[in-house]
Amino acid sequence: MNKPDYDIKVAVVILNWNGKKYLEQFIPVLIKNSNSDNVWLYVADNGSKDDSLSFLQNNFPEIKIIRLEKNYGFAEGYNRALRKINAEYYVILNSDVEVSSNWIFPVINKMDNDKKVAAAMPKIKSYRDKSYFEYAGAAGGFIDKFGYPFCQGRILDTVEKDEGQYNTEREIFWASGACMFVRSEVFHEQGAFDSDFFAHMEEIDLSWRMKNAGYKIMYYPDVEVYHVGGGALPNDSPFKLYLNFRNNLFMLYKNLPKESLFKIVFIRMVLDGASALVYLLKFSFGSFSAVFRAHISFYKSMKRLNKKRAKLLKNNVPSTHKEQYPHSIIYHFFIKKQKTFKNISF
Repeated sequence: MNKPDYDIKVAVVILNWNGKKYLEQFIPVLIKNSNSDNVWLYVADNGSKDDSLSFLQNNFPEIKIIRLEKNYGFAEGYNRALRKINAEYYVILNSDVEVSSNWIFPVINKMDNDKKVAAAMPKIKSYRDKSYFEYAGAAGGFIDKFGYPFCQGRILDTVEKDEGQYNTEREIFWASGACMFVRSEVFHEQGAFDSDFFAHMEEIDLSWRMKNAGYKIMYYPDVEVYHVGGGALPNDSPFKLYLNFRNNLFMLYKNLPKESLFKIVFIRMVLDGASALVYLLKFSFGSFSAVFRAHISFYKSMKRLNKKRAKLLKNNVPSTHKEQYPHSIIYHFFIKKQKTFKNISF
């Protein structure tokens, strides 16, 4: 008998960094609701200083542990961990997510039936109030023409109540890293996460690269998971703001079509400048500095970004996708007061 190509069908992988409280809270539910011979559960530890790993070893020996010697961030941490796992599918799962019963195979079976689906996500709702969507993904991710991400169920900071309005499966632009099902072959074929991102927007960048390579990203609402959010970096962290502004520019530069690249990046930088001015007027000097440092880092990274873009162009064709909103979501939100997904039209 030939040896199978993969050791296991599905590997659920949590990246942990000093997250014992979330492991205590959510690992028992994960084990209960992921009980299958075709599923292995992993915790990849990013050099934690707490007793996360001893807690797991003493209480949940069925969890496989991958030790990383330091905090590599979300992107490189997952890259290093996933290179060690020979599974057909990865499920990238935040440590602060509560999964529901029968949460894995309704998604996996649909991906099995459509080999063009490279990544997918379920409905992501708030752990604190399960009647509402959750910021980090909600009912599927999109971006506007200037690279601002938003979701079905969440535009900027406005999060909708789930009233069944997004219960139709559909192709989306990006799948949330809070709970991302990804075909391992395509993950590695497309260069995995960009380690330069460290954290934030790496899943959008990967999804965009996959789409440029001709794959689909899907939202499957039959499954729900519940996300706490803000587990690694608080929402008001200047470092988180820096990563978001910098990584957005990285992502745009790598993936935009040639004909719109410089125009869109220039306009986006002007809009970033406007945001920085607002922070300054509010005396939020940490936030103002974060935007400034993000732009400096972008300029300093230009040589490396050009190499990355050239490498991507050999196999992928940057193009405009129907899941990319062709207008400004900022304009529609603040000027036209259209604050829910159903009020905008592609």
